[in-house]
Amino acid sequence: MAALYEGYTLCGLVPDQNVSSSGIQGIEEERDTDHVVVTDSTRSVTLYKVSDQKPLGSWTVKQGQKLTCAAVFNSQTNEYVAVTDNKVIRVWKEEDILLDKAFKATVSSDVWKVHCTHGGEPVVLFQRGAVRLLDSLLAAPQQTIEEVLVQEEAIRWSTIILAETQQFVIFTTEQKGDHFLYLQRLNPNSLQRYRLEREEPGLSPLSFSATYTDKHICLLYLYPNGHVYKSVLSVRGLGTEEGAQPIPLPRTLLLSLPVVDGLLEAASAMALDEAHVAVVGVPHPSAGAGKDFLCIWNTNFQTVQAGKEMAGKLYGQLWSYSNKVFIPHGKTLSVIPFECTKSSLAAAVGKLRHAKTEELKAPASVPSWNNILHGEKAQPSKSVETRRTRTRKTQSTPNLTIDQVLELIKTAPVEEIQKEVEGFLTRADLQDLQPSVGQLASTLVSRSLADPAFYSSSTLTQLVHTQCLCHSVCPDLVLLALEKKDYFLCQLCLQFFPDIPEAVTCACLKTFISMPDVDAEKVSLEPDSVSFMETLISREHAEAGLQNGFSPIFLEEDCPDAVRGRQTKAEDKEKASAPSKLICPVGLHKAALLNEVLQTAYSEAFLLPHLKDLSSQHVVLFLQYLQFLYLKYSQDALPQMDGVRSPSLAQIMDWVCLLLDAHFTVLVMTPEAKGLLLNLHSFVKSQVRLVSELGKIEGSLQELNKLKVKESVGQYSIEIIELF
Repeated sequence: MAALYEGYTLCGLVPDQNVSSSGIQGIEEERDTDHVVVTDSTRSVTLYKVSDQKPLGSWTVKQGQKLTCAAVFNSQTNEYVAVTDNKVIRVWKEEDILLDKAFKATVSSDVWKVHCTHGGEPVVLFQRGAVRLLDSLLAAPQQTIEEVLVQEEAIRWSTIILAETQQFVIFTTEQKGDHFLYLQRLNPNSLQRYRLEREEPGLSPLSFSATYTDKHICLLYLYPNGHVYKSVLSVRGLGTEEGAQPIPLPRTLLLSLPVVDGLLEAASAMALDEAHVAVVGVPHPSAGAGKDFLCIWNTNFQTVQAGKEMAGKLYGQLWSYSNKVFIPHGKTLSVIPFECTKSSLAAAVGKLRHAKTEELKAPASVPSWNNILHGEKAQPSKSVETRRTRTRKTQSTPNLTIDQVLELIKTAPVEEIQKEVEGFLTRADLQDLQPSVGQLASTLVSRSLADPAFYSSSTLTQLVHTQCLCHSVCPDLVLLALEKKDYFLCQLCLQFFPDIPEAVTCACLKTFISMPDVDAEKVSLEPDSVSFMETLISREHAEAGLQNGFSPIFLEEDCPDAVRGRQTKAEDKEKASAPSKLICPVGLHKAALLNEVLQTAYSEAFLLPHLKDLSSQHVVLFLQYLQFLYLKYSQDALPQMDGVRSPSLAQIMDWVCLLLDAHFTVLVMTPEAKGLLLNLHSFVKSQVRLVSELGKIEGSLQELNKLKVKESVGQYSIEIIELF
């Protein structure tokens, strides 16, 4: 089975209308699964952090120069490599600002592309088919480059495959309508040439992709008539004599995709695993004409198992890294997480049964940003673990199907719905919980919106606890909970939903911050979140001296002279007494709810416009709370407890920056915010002073690491270390 999850925008595009290009030349995975390097078709290379959709660095060549191959990341040296104007190889590090001042070397022949596998040395493929390792090429940039291709033969596509410890460069060529495939092995070097079978009537492949499976290289290629072929190449026994005839490449028809109105023009197919292929630019078999889709096909059953309509023009480009698809469409580069699992015919038609209750698999949980982007497995909640072991063998009433439960929700009273939904969720023969939970929640929310007198808080809470829901599946749930003042359900949604939009996050923030403390204390919340705040507030603050290398006490020397002169005695007295007793500006329960907002994923560009809707009074209160958290977290021992959700110091500071960015002008004009801004200024000044002092002893600390530790120093010793 396969699934496409809710996508998000990585960056905007500037398409080249003259050549119908997306403006993206290439996308390469960087140091880990959360960083990619995007090269546009003209002058820029940009490093993005995928989970935040933020550019971390960007490098541009001079006007008149042009990037002619996509940049790659060399993990051995932590350097980037790209080619400009076909012959100039540029190498730079992340801290380099100007490409023109970075290392560059001019080679004697035009470069087609630079390829690099994770942990391997970059490989340079020249336009005439020669291959060189980057280090050996840069050692003698003007060395003679041989011509591997025959006359009028040109490269159309290339990639690199890591087969265990061996690197293979694969590239296809075209010569007078014939297509060839070259397989180049490195260290030891050997080259094999294959001829692709002709596809009538003289069609050329639109896309290629290659994977390494079971000690064989699998090549997948798509033709304009919708035919997807698979060829298997052995990595053993490579090498042919120069001038030998190419070997015919056997192929098998893997898929025959639907084609409407002639031939495909901008389409691509990419293997995701042994049984699934991602296809873009090909009509969905169940959709009408004129709609563009990204689909995942199952090659075993010849069926579409997941599809997502893409807005805007498609360019036939597709990249896949770490269970994420990168696809340019319209004026957007989107990232779409996906999941592929092994399929069986019984599972496909919903007939799979488990022989024993103990063998029931855990319900599929909605991926969080961590397990989508970093491969981490979410830990199921205790309620899910408990529910997994229950059975309904003692019940005499027949089990209701999902359709019967959905019909029941539309008319039955709350108590009956709660009983039947609970029974449905605990049934041992349930194959896949996620689609059913989404249907149940959507039906409950729809009835609650249509009938104000109906609301089943406990049932919705139980559905959220399964961790099989997300905001995109039931987009009205959080707003309904806010409307019904069901803040416990809101808290659970903020904890378990990985895809809450920034507008909804701000709606929660606005509701929580404006709630009177008296009303907030009456709300039932998750016990751990409240106990964390109780522990934090009750911490002794007697040791108010140097903490983490600096003092959070706002000393007089931290304030500018002009400001110091304007402060009154009352302000001085208040400031001097502040460190001895920190008072939380909000109640326990309100603080617990605000902590959930602080830990919600967001994109800064989308969040800032909604933050501007907050009133100055609420902004000041929220900043005061963030200041309180900051001071508490500045103690020697961070107040975070193992196993308890709590905001990190980085999240607190990020929100401080966001609020200041959104409301700085208003805060400057607000008298009540004057002292707060001065304190925040002191925060920054203290941190700058700390970093400055650490910088002075950086060299000495580095020398300590170089000292050799004596193997035996006895029971007691005194050693004098001289630091220069």
